Amino acid sequence: MRDFTARNPRTGVHDWRGNALDPPEVGDVAARLRDGQATWEARGAISRLEVLRAFGQALRRHAEPIGAALETDTGRRRIARLEIDSVVGSIEGWARVIAADAPPAWVQGRGLPSVRHITAWKAYPLVGVISPWNFPLLLGMIDAVPALLAGCAVLMKPSEVTPRFVAPVIAALAEVPDLAAVFAVVTGDGITGQAVIDAADCVCFTGSVATGRKVAVQAAGRLIPAFLELGGKDPLIVLQGADLEAATDAALRGSVLSTGQACQSIERIYVARSIHDAFLARLVQKAEATRLNWPDIAFGEIGPIIFDRQADILATQIADARDKGARVLTGGEIETHGGGRWLRPTVLTGVTPDMLVMRDETFGPILPVVAFDTLDEAVLMANDGEYGLSGAVFAASLDEAETIGRRLLAGAISLNDAALTAIFFEAAKQGFKSSGLGPSRMGEDGYRRFLRRQALIANTAPPVPLGAFSEEGLT
Repeated sequence: MRDFTARNPRTGVHDWRGNALDPPEVGDVAARLRDGQATWEARGAISRLEVLRAFGQALRRHAEPIGAALETDTGRRRIARLEIDSVVGSIEGWARVIAADAPPAWVQGRGLPSVRHITAWKAYPLVGVISPWNFPLLLGMIDAVPALLAGCAVLMKPSEVTPRFVAPVIAALAEVPDLAAVFAVVTGDGITGQAVIDAADCVCFTGSVATGRKVAVQAAGRLIPAFLELGGKDPLIVLQGADLEAATDAALRGSVLSTGQACQSIERIYVARSIHDAFLARLVQKAEATRLNWPDIAFGEIGPIIFDRQADILATQIADARDKGARVLTGGEIETHGGGRWLRPTVLTGVTPDMLVMRDETFGPILPVVAFDTLDEAVLMANDGEYGLSGAVFAASLDEAETIGRRLLAGAISLNDAALTAIFFEAAKQGFKSSGLGPSRMGEDGYRRFLRRQALIANTAPPVPLGAFSEEGLT
């Protein structure tokens, strides 16, 4: 076991110290969870749901310390509370999925009428979940809850950048012993994460493309599935005739909510040239009115940059854009307040495809705006690049937005809004290109991905004897 520290993003001080589990310790936890998994799976989905509901109630009872820990981890208050609400609410969302799940029925064979088959579903015994720092509780539990409901045991390792919430969540988990037998949350770094992959039968990872590739390679070496939700560079296309008030509201929120520290944030904005100037003027006005939540966390809309190195990435992208001719219309400087690092909404114009801010994931409140002349040009620019997580289209009508949305190479397209996957979890979608691997974590697929399909095949006639395959008698 090794010590590690965590930084408070509002003060810049490393004021938390904890333990990173070494591989043997991870193996011990995994073995304990495996011991309880068969009994957990045998309970059936309805019984498991009741246990998860009890856990949701325990999270509610511990909401104050969990919320306070998330607040310190991330430097924001309202979204910290919303993370807890979202996790508890998701349990009922998955309840509706299993309630609608019809039991399998026997199917008679077409080629061999005497043979029939039925599907059985078998849970992966142990699922490893490795979650990121931007939504520390939610993005771990978005995988852990359906996996537990499916009958898996789950070993979850949150990011070492935001570990404070783990202790109060473990306290809540201790109040539900049936779940604690098959669900553990451990702290640690990359070494701990690698050990989780080595211990699991299936791994869920949310994070950067670079780390996701490493997770995929390690999982492939063990021949286990890797379900990856990776980075994005989401485009927003605003067509002529769109409601500019609504479009600029959605563009700003979709880009800077959570300080832009979300994989589905809007990071490129393409606007029809006829409305470009009017759109830009309104967007700048709204961006300038957005407030940092400093010095009072109960004030404003923009929190600090959670991960210190991310601030350096943002500064590099802005400097690169400036050097290559872009203009900063508002924002544009990393600010230091109280030891934390902050960036106000930064609107750029005069950007070109070769700039880092148009190619690399930003993960911050930067809004590059580009004019287009034709719809084909807009679609071509939106589809350019290695990412395909999500995107958005604003148009005068839903039909027009849908027509363009279907042409975008991304897994989820918000129509006449932006970043809807941040609040709506019912629609199944996948990451395109480098933005993901494996089934959707949303919709029915988000539950089914943790179940392996088993075929039970029955013959209602006498078995065929070996002599039926004798070489004699062929003509």
